[in-house]
Amino acid sequence: MAENTRSVLEHTAADQWKVLPSGLTVLVRPMPGYSGTHVIYATRFGSIDRDFRLGEREVHLPAGVAHFLEHKMFEDEDGDAFAKFAKTGANANAFTAFDRTCYLFTATEQLDESLDVLLGMVGHPYFTEQTIAKEQGIIGQEIKMYDDSPDWRLITGLCECLYHSHPIRSDIAGTVESIAEITPEMLYDCCKAFYAPGNMVLAAAGSTSMEQILAACARHGLMDERPAEKVERLLRPEPMTLAAAEKTIAMPIAKPCFGLGFKEEPLPFGDLRSEMLYELILCCICGGMSPLYRRLYDEGLTDPGFGGEVLRVDGCCCILFTGESDRPDTVRQLLLDEIERVRKEGVDREIFTLCKNEKYGQLIENLENVEDSASQMADFALAGQTVAQQITMLAGLTAEDADAALQHILRPERMAVMHIEPDGTAAEEDEEEETEE
Repeated sequence: MAENTRSVLEHTAADQWKVLPSGLTVLVRPMPGYSGTHVIYATRFGSIDRDFRLGEREVHLPAGVAHFLEHKMFEDEDGDAFAKFAKTGANANAFTAFDRTCYLFTATEQLDESLDVLLGMVGHPYFTEQTIAKEQGIIGQEIKMYDDSPDWRLITGLCECLYHSHPIRSDIAGTVESIAEITPEMLYDCCKAFYAPGNMVLAAAGSTSMEQILAACARHGLMDERPAEKVERLLRPEPMTLAAAEKTIAMPIAKPCFGLGFKEEPLPFGDLRSEMLYELILCCICGGMSPLYRRLYDEGLTDPGFGGEVLRVDGCCCILFTGESDRPDTVRQLLLDEIERVRKEGVDREIFTLCKNEKYGQLIENLENVEDSASQMADFALAGQTVAQQITMLAGLTAEDADAALQHILRPERMAVMHIEPDGTAAEEDEEEETEE
């Protein structure tokens, strides 16, 4: 990419940002001419953060606490925050990932009022044994929904094979048994440890300004200094061996699903360069522009959704390939053969350039949408970077870097396989429907 073109892209992606006296990182992308504003309030606290030291005291959590806390944040002594957002006309939501929890809303009017709801509910948690008991039943139903998702079961099954003790083995929502152990004290400990402003990011994009966002922060005391809690995450050492080489389960699906997982060395915090390099390698091996993808698709060996992804969190990095196929063993061998071919011959230079340009396009395209723009800012800020830094880093990646990385990743000896076979019930349901017709 030409230097002047890259400079223009970096300037376009330059967001306004500020670290407040409280420690909160604020990022704003004013987008004149847009009617809506998307706001994300995110914390570096996800499902893997189950063991930590708070001050001099160790805290050990059952699986699913971060997700449970996300649900409970919307409820306080004054009622439900969703009802408050409804009064301002904002569309609110939240989600929990392995390493983060995000609260968000989109508004076209009454932005100040919606900001007050968001900052107020996250800044003033309220939990009782009664409200927790009520939520346990609701989340129990959500857990069953995840259990019925073959895509999610592939991911969790592969993580169970790849890791011995890392908490990524556990479902983000936990289990019905694990969430039954949750107490108000656990939730307050999590808020004290991880919902401190210094561990959080506030990102806004659209019809707003840094001054408007800072004014909202001031109304909620976030412009004042806050004493920092002493928090230390505790992770057990994880060997590079596999917990299991293969796993098979049966589900009510019409077509077999399969997954391959490769256990990689964990990446240091903020090392988004290696993560993006791995993603470019996957694009070259089995992305939509690769010879392997075209062959698999043309011969009907996989569904169009087949592909690879990089999953990395603190203490964990793995590369996963998932899809549907009636001939999963054939697909697996073709994939392994292609990995070895590319390892020996090097990545195709033309495909690497196309994949790299596609990444540029995704980064820039996200700047044109308020939701994507705010999400992109928040994601990178949680890793200590900006969108402009991502563009600079991407520009520096070369095909030679990909060749070098391929010498130590995607090793067959660190590979696990996951199969989901049809249990026959899906076919029976189809036959019943045909009979009724």
